[in-house]
Amino acid sequence: RKPVVLTGLELGTCTTKWTIDYLSQAEGSKEVKIHVSAVPQMDFLSKNFVYRTLPFDVFVRRAAEVKHKEYFLTEDEKYYLRSVGEDVRKDIADIRKQFPILAEDVNIPEYFEKEQFFSSVFRISSAGLQLWTHYDVMDNFLIQVTGKKRVVLYSPRDAPYLYLSGTKSEVLDVDNPNLEKYPLFVKAKRYQCVLEAGDVLFIPALWFHNVISEEFGVALNVFWKHLPAESYDKTDTYGNKDPMAASRAIQILDRALKTLEELPEEYRDFYARRMVLHIQEKAYRNDYG
Repeated sequence: RKPVVLTGLELGTCTTKWTIDYLSQAEGSKEVKIHVSAVPQMDFLSKNFVYRTLPFDVFVRRAAEVKHKEYFLTEDEKYYLRSVGEDVRKDIADIRKQFPILAEDVNIPEYFEKEQFFSSVFRISSAGLQLWTHYDVMDNFLIQVTGKKRVVLYSPRDAPYLYLSGTKSEVLDVDNPNLEKYPLFVKAKRYQCVLEAGDVLFIPALWFHNVISEEFGVALNVFWKHLPAESYDKTDTYGNKDPMAASRAIQILDRALKTLEELPEEYRDFYARRMVLHIQEKAYRNDYG
């Protein structure tokens, strides 16, 4: 249950074939919805980016540029594609359906049973683009096909120091964090790796990760169900909704905290601390290394 970089895997012809010219020709001018950001650090919480639509071949060439002659926001804007299903509310991302020609070039490492497969997300990033720190609820492989990425990871155990809003951390700049605003962040233990073309990073469920594209690059993210299938929300097309039992537990806790508001402050504080101790006693692991 720890991240690991796998090298030397047989990933298919994608590692040599997926040049800018080949990508543009293979999938042609079909339209794709992309993120466009005027700044390198994308923030999903403040939504500091816009969604735009471009023909795939035009998008690939623009994403590979450093300065743009044609642009939406600024001449040095960043582009990011995260593939989605045909109906974004119902259909999962699957490279075999959305990019069938490119899918033929890829061998997905078989480290899970076929019935556990959830999605295969095709990703293209401009050089310098940084994605927000977040966790996923499913195990996944980040397959770096071309280009280079730096990935910073944090253990699930360090969640109290990451200033979470849902599945995402408010700390955008993990290299130069604002410690006046986020003083506990220094307690989070940082793990880091650099993925070269052909490398595969295993990211276990609940491990936080922050991804920086050091070069223009193409990647494939493959998610699978590590828990029994019934543990997951059937309406979850992105694979980022908490397991059903966790969602129910959080709802119950919210109701309990609402009930505590009926008490005076000193009582509320006392019983809240008792609840924390009870949770630690009943649910915390004590075997972390």
